[in-house]
Amino acid sequence: MPERNLDFGKYGARGIKGSEAVARKLDELAGGIATPVTARRGLIARLHYLTKSGKSRQAAQEAGLTVTDRTLKAWLEGKRCPSKANLERIDAAYRAVRRRNVARHLTARLNREGRGTRVEIHPVNQSQVPRPLQRVVEYRSVNVRRWDKIVGSWAAGDYQGLDDEWTADVLPDLGSQWGQYEYVTNVGFAA
Repeated sequence: MPERNLDFGKYGARGIKGSEAVARKLDELAGGIATPVTARRGLIARLHYLTKSGKSRQAAQEAGLTVTDRTLKAWLEGKRCPSKANLERIDAAYRAVRRRNVARHLTARLNREGRGTRVEIHPVNQSQVPRPLQRVVEYRSVNVRRWDKIVGSWAAGDYQGLDDEWTADVLPDLGSQWGQYEYVTNVGFAA
């Protein structure tokens, strides 16, 4: 694709990939348990979420949480504590299962029956770039009508697919200078 940034940050620009900012915002919209997994309350809440049904348990196993029922029961009763590696697995499994559970609802909210959602794109921070090398970039907004593939890639944890969808479907709608918005400081939208 034309205008892809091959050496971002070479002159001091700061930002993140637009697709990464979209993933962060989708995570924020998905909500979830605010208490960290390292706290007893956060651990118990995540374990209950991951074990409340057979479907949840299956999804948790697919996400990498493979422990015996006996170990799980000991964790829930407070007789044993998970190791640091298991805490990370529990949190990762929780996020994966939560994403799968809210993806369909989130897609419907963002698509809004074909009307789409207005997305604000804030350009990269060029304060550290020497003056002659700075680009003239400004805040932009675009209405995204097709969220199915974007949310589907996010829910599946496919960040490369999310990046491909973002750069191929959304950014070209900004016009001929869309490559300047591949990296951003923030992407904002609400559902």
